Amino acid sequence: MAYTTRQHRCPLGEIETWIFDLDNTLYPASCRLFEQVQRRMNEYICERLEVTPEAAADLRRTYFREHGTTLNGLMKVHNIDPHDFLDFVHEVDLACVPPDPMLVAALGQLEGRKIVHTNGSVRHAERLLEHLGLINAFSGIIDIVAADFEPKPALAGYRLLLKRH
Repeated sequence: MAYTTRQHRCPLGEIETWIFDLDNTLYPASCRLFEQVQRRMNEYICERLEVTPEAAADLRRTYFREHGTTLNGLMKVHNIDPHDFLDFVHEVDLACVPPDPMLVAALGQLEGRKIVHTNGSVRHAERLLEHLGLINAFSGIIDIVAADFEPKPALAGYRLLLKRH
């Protein structure tokens, strides 16, 4: 018999743990929230490294490309405090993120644990989840700090997630 996807589907009720990304997943990318984060990264780099805005944007892109995240590049090359960086860049205006009652209802219908896995900080995740009315929908958050600053898709965060949940 030929293989078909339909033969191997897992009923949704049998899934024990759901893992969700945060940014541009639990809210639409069209909100352009990450553009605010990128501007804050540029500001941080300008201020801490005393470079021009153009140089800051170039460094942000280069460090992302070469180190997996801008943060990792700043930590490795400039020994910056990762917590200071994360606090600074995630101070963004959430007004652009619309409430989504259908998402709240849909997540409420899913049985099993729901975990957020993010390359952001717990504080950023909690602010967004609170804003979206989803803070009580999730039983855990695995952030970049918990993953020892190894960003998705590196295995460190996923291993931690499996160990904890």
